[in-house]
Amino acid sequence: MVPDAVRPPRNDAYAVAFTDWLACACAGADQRAARAVRASGEDLLTDVAFAATAGHVLDFDDTFSDGIAHVSAACAPAALVLAARLELTLEAALDAYAAGFESMAALAAASHPALYDAGWHPTAVCGPVGAAVAAARLLGLPDAQRSNAIAVALLRAGGTRGAFGSDGKAIQVGLAAAAGVQGALLAREGASVDPRAIHGPLGFEQVLGAAWPPTGVDGASPQTAYPSERDSREAHEAAIERNWIKLYPSCLGTHSPIEAAALLPSDARRLDGDRLDVAVHPVARQAAHLDLVDDGLSGKFSIPYCVAYTVEHGIPGVRDFAALDHRARERSEHVNVIVDPTLPEWGTVLARGGVELARLPGPRGTPERPVGQAELSVKVRDLAGERLDGLLDDLGAPAARALEAAGLRSGLLTSSDATIPLRNAQGAMSDT
Repeated sequence: MVPDAVRPPRNDAYAVAFTDWLACACAGADQRAARAVRASGEDLLTDVAFAATAGHVLDFDDTFSDGIAHVSAACAPAALVLAARLELTLEAALDAYAAGFESMAALAAASHPALYDAGWHPTAVCGPVGAAVAAARLLGLPDAQRSNAIAVALLRAGGTRGAFGSDGKAIQVGLAAAAGVQGALLAREGASVDPRAIHGPLGFEQVLGAAWPPTGVDGASPQTAYPSERDSREAHEAAIERNWIKLYPSCLGTHSPIEAAALLPSDARRLDGDRLDVAVHPVARQAAHLDLVDDGLSGKFSIPYCVAYTVEHGIPGVRDFAALDHRARERSEHVNVIVDPTLPEWGTVLARGGVELARLPGPRGTPERPVGQAELSVKVRDLAGERLDGLLDDLGAPAARALEAAGLRSGLLTSSDATIPLRNAQGAMSDT
């Protein structure tokens, strides 16, 4: 039976991705990085950073492969936490999330592969834009203020792939989401940034090697509206339709190798003699660049470790990365990664002694091999239990209800002593 949590209204891809992210946040809230962020403050921006860190720390959240960016990781927490703070509905949060998603995805796609090749983490670099657009939508900012919100947010753009395999990866995504919300709040209060900070010779594009999308990222396109009545042609053009729902809680570059290793016949499952060669595309190797690792978190970014684990124990789940499996670590020394630019970007070939054993053009979860509703249901239930069942049945319900269900609600939403007044898009004051 498919839980109601993943049976979204109007068969909406945004709602599917949002639910997937929220389930990841449910399970990630108790992880070390998320706990550290939660303990670092008691304000709105800390709440956003905490929710964003919790949703990304397991590396199980959805990915927009065109820009190798976890778009929901920044946009969903910004939209949900701020909507709850403004006492707005779940539908308002989803509307803002959709706008932020399309804006951030556009920037990530336009800047790929330049950001990745230079060592930047596209999620952290582009995340402030998506979060700023989502926040601007909820605050009802006019065009000029929305543009300033984006520019202010980009002053905080950063985050490197060097943080992969450590707490830093999720934390820098959390900080990016908070930067976007803060940018919108500053713009609302009159802060202004000259466009040269983005497009000038010393601006965002030139310094980071990013590229601005031809259509901009201001979230004004009808395509970014929550798609209650959007026609099928427009829906097909939206970035959300090229989003990737992950089935394995590890780096994108490990997914095809994991799946291929699971397909190996029993007589090929030995890692104590001749090495097992794993060929991947250069982009996948950039993402999963670690080999011999010392803990479970870094194991998520190691193709040899993930392949060895799968051969020894089967496909790894969330709990299997809680600590290093020493047998898999030992066996991973017999796994050799080869870079092959002729392969599909997320494809793989497993071979031994020059004899091909398994080949995949890409794993389950890609837009070409999408995850089915039953598979997503299993994932959501495994991460969140029954806490998210029926969550999207009533989009008129308070956004705070989703935070409560996921275990992400803090005292900020109930204690007036810890907050400052905010105006929502309708101009009403909120000081709960």
